[in-house]
Amino acid sequence: MTLQYNGYELMFAEGGVGIYKYSKALYFNKRPLHVEVKTACAVTEFYNGPYAEVEFDDRSIVASGELATPAGSVFRFADTYSVESSGFRVTRTVQVVRSGGDLGFASKISFVMPASDRVRDYDCFAPGVWYQQNEYAPEYALGKDLDCEYFWCPETACALPLFAAQHIATGEAVAISRWASDVTMRSTESETSENFTDPTYTIGSVGMSRPEPQTLNYTYYGYAVRRPFEAQIDGLSIDYVYPGAKGQMPSASRYAGLDFKGKPKTFQRINHPVTEGFTQQYSVAVHVGRYDGYKPMMRDVWRRTYNRMRDDLFAVDNKKHFHNCLRLLRHYTKQYGDSWGLPFACQLPDMDENCVSFQFGFVGQQPGIGYQLLRYGALENDREAYEKGLNILEFWVRAAMTPSGLPQMCYNPGMKGFEPYPHYTRMLADGVEAILDAYLFMKKQGEDKPAWLGFCRSAADWLVGIQNPDGSFYRAYNADNSIRMDSKSNTPSVIRFLVAMEVTTGELRYLEAALRAGEWSFDNCHRTLEYRGGTCDNRDIQDKEAGIYGIFGFMSLYDRTGDGRWLEGAIGAADYTETWTYAWKFPVRTHWAKHPFNQYSISGQSIITVGGGADVYMAACSYAYYRLYLITKDEHYLDFAEFIDKNTRQSNDIDGSTGYAMPGLGHESGNFTTQTLQSHYHWLPWCTFVEVDPTSRLVDTFGVYEIADAQKLPLEEREKKNRIYDPLA
Repeated sequence: MTLQYNGYELMFAEGGVGIYKYSKALYFNKRPLHVEVKTACAVTEFYNGPYAEVEFDDRSIVASGELATPAGSVFRFADTYSVESSGFRVTRTVQVVRSGGDLGFASKISFVMPASDRVRDYDCFAPGVWYQQNEYAPEYALGKDLDCEYFWCPETACALPLFAAQHIATGEAVAISRWASDVTMRSTESETSENFTDPTYTIGSVGMSRPEPQTLNYTYYGYAVRRPFEAQIDGLSIDYVYPGAKGQMPSASRYAGLDFKGKPKTFQRINHPVTEGFTQQYSVAVHVGRYDGYKPMMRDVWRRTYNRMRDDLFAVDNKKHFHNCLRLLRHYTKQYGDSWGLPFACQLPDMDENCVSFQFGFVGQQPGIGYQLLRYGALENDREAYEKGLNILEFWVRAAMTPSGLPQMCYNPGMKGFEPYPHYTRMLADGVEAILDAYLFMKKQGEDKPAWLGFCRSAADWLVGIQNPDGSFYRAYNADNSIRMDSKSNTPSVIRFLVAMEVTTGELRYLEAALRAGEWSFDNCHRTLEYRGGTCDNRDIQDKEAGIYGIFGFMSLYDRTGDGRWLEGAIGAADYTETWTYAWKFPVRTHWAKHPFNQYSISGQSIITVGGGADVYMAACSYAYYRLYLITKDEHYLDFAEFIDKNTRQSNDIDGSTGYAMPGLGHESGNFTTQTLQSHYHWLPWCTFVEVDPTSRLVDTFGVYEIADAQKLPLEEREKKNRIYDPLA
């Protein structure tokens, strides 16, 4: 009995199942029935066996059998295999027929990958959790230590609940993913612990492991049979474990009283009860294919899963939301002595000010907010917004520049001076781009601000002078221009600013510096997928925001030169960056009576760093993805642009119904992988800025607040408007 998909054949033989290509078993499981039992001693034991019956049923195949444990527990399996557009589908039902002395159990759908039993022979992909061999993950992350036996991740930690492994030498890849967004809310009566049992837990885990031994020759119904698959048993297995387990990962802490010399690893198991009549039911997709490299595999597997699981678009009026956001920015901008700005952090729901400190970019985005207020005030005839935006910009231009041309990054009005903060290249880019945008806006309004352009020129000249011979920049500098952080991975962040400076001034040296930075970024970020260190308050680890600035940088070079190489870089960065976005949903509870997640879902939030929490920063990219769609005509980018233009708003009080101090407010970030939101429950200025910035760009370019409305314009008009540097040339 067989099922076929894109040249691959799923075949059953002598109680086992395998996926073949050209008569060779690429993936198989000789004993697909599998339970992991929590015994009376709370020890985990593994039991597996072959199918007893395999029947063809209306274009699908139903395979079934039973497993018994020494304690007397009996589990009945029924697996239905079918072919769908994204690959093979396996729907499993496990029923506890008899309850013995066991305390809990989990089951597993898995396939051995016999090409190699070395983890380093595979590049892996779990969105927001694992990229290639997780070389740039933090020490405590899953997959950082490739010598573990189990690599299992709760699917709620993934932007989409999938795990893929690609054999590097052959390009063959297999991916396993949850079929639908049907996770239900778990019990809140207990917390997750080392090895607990919860009948309400419906989260699975995705990953891979070193499989338990399966003999090649075994007895089947009393008869000795030949080995059913022409493959060695040695290999890793790709797994879907239900309910999910977590591990193995290096422990973030060690018990101080123990004298163990080895490095401890955490492993958390979750069980369902071995209660007679208890039934598991879940469904997974198994996709197989061959790809010429990791990036094509990542892109294809992501999109196939996205197309199946993407959450519905959130209903929000982006014009109304934009105006609400500008009103709150106007309201919370204040004068502090001779400086102007917004508090660094305010506690929700009532906006109690936690800290007053102004950052040039990143989480503070002070000049960026200044520009948005200035623009809004001028276009909406809002004098208060205009004056406050003007005062923010004038303050930074007046106070932040140093003789070297490297602006100060962090001003504290309480100490009436600048804090000894690292001069991050990424933070520099945020601030000077905003001041240049403000200069160009005022120019269009008929008012020249030469000091603003002079500020930007000083910073651009500093960048040209400090640029490394290979075209790169370091992650952070000291005030005396010495190197503070020697990673070069933030190089893409300043490209767009340098391009805009060349377009504004006509000075080719800025474009030449941007092109050299682009060459370095293409070779060292795009080709290697080494996007890391984009968040200034995290270590130099793999993250989302480095990818975002890759999009911005490569697109600006393509806009300016039309060179297809830069478009390739922009596409690569975009394909990588979107995989950090929660495109699916699952229920989450909060500790607060006033929080948007009590009303809305978490889809649209995006993971910050590998294995970290999630925030709303993907909102910053809706305009860029829409522009990329117009350039490439790739409908997926249009869909994703609309998704992040809508669903990111779900962490906001969009209409006042949540009960925050003002409509439009949202929290900074949080971790909800356990289905309980863990958050500081505070607002930072960037949260609002990254939502208004792409909307203002959409309005300035296409004259509309909604991407759907931009789509109503004639294609020729949209393409003409999309040449954003033409009016500046």
